[in-house]
Amino acid sequence: MNTLFHSSRVGYQLCRFGAVCSVLLLSACSPTDDTAEQTPDSQWRYLLDSELSQWNVWMGVPHSSVNGLPDGTHQADNLNVNGDPSDAMGLNADVKSVFSVSQEQQQPVLRVSGEIYGGLTSKLNFKNYHLSLQVKWGDKKWAPRLEAKRDSGLLFHCQGEHGAFWKVWKACQELQIQESDFGDYIPLAGPGGKIRSTYKDGQQFYDPNSQEWNQVGGYSHAHLEPDYQHGNWNTVELYALADSAVFVINGEVVMVVADSINEQGNPLTSGQLQLQSEGAEVFFRDIKIRPINAFPNHIVREAHL
Repeated sequence: MNTLFHSSRVGYQLCRFGAVCSVLLLSACSPTDDTAEQTPDSQWRYLLDSELSQWNVWMGVPHSSVNGLPDGTHQADNLNVNGDPSDAMGLNADVKSVFSVSQEQQQPVLRVSGEIYGGLTSKLNFKNYHLSLQVKWGDKKWAPRLEAKRDSGLLFHCQGEHGAFWKVWKACQELQIQESDFGDYIPLAGPGGKIRSTYKDGQQFYDPNSQEWNQVGGYSHAHLEPDYQHGNWNTVELYALADSAVFVINGEVVMVVADSINEQGNPLTSGQLQLQSEGAEVFFRDIKIRPINAFPNHIVREAHL
């Protein structure tokens, strides 16, 4: 699978750790049959349509409370288990329409029921981009998260096989989408990254004023939590450039990740996208992406790059 938005020669300057800025040049890739036409910088590529034609679906192991499944479907009470994903429902096996699209005000809206853990996975890889989407919560919740916060996530730089994490999602970086926790950062199944951070009660928090860049080994909290009240649309933006990423929630920079690496310690700069089904009903719309070769000036200022 080839990578979309891989510029022929991308030069940008990014200061970190108080060191001298360096210029990174990225070589061009050759288009293949599964690479869409290059999109001009000023133009968005819209990723959502009624047929979900730009996505595949991977379904994990259903909770034991789920009804109406094909005979022989493996189910479990504890879904937070890593291991061989061969007992997951698998690729394009969304028999309960966990991921579905309707038209509202003449635009497609993705409904994620949340009933079964799953990942809506882009068919293309992406590199050096600005991604924007809108998201709001529905009302339904499902076991095993009936008493937990509503949860989903935007996974990026997804690589490798399906089911690497909890038999559902690929190895990736996560921009958390959870009630009162939009924009937290979680590396899943091997990748890592660094954030400017401080610690409180043993938890790691992004701190834009910190001079220390620390490795994130698990869950890290955003600087702000500017998500809106239940039922309102939130705007989530992701700027991914080389091995850095900036998370923006409703216009506020809440997280900056640097030195993104894969499990082998190599720079992690590209991959597929995944949207999570994780026990809560959630809606997405206006999912779009465009190439960048530098962080916009306002992001540089607000993110202290």
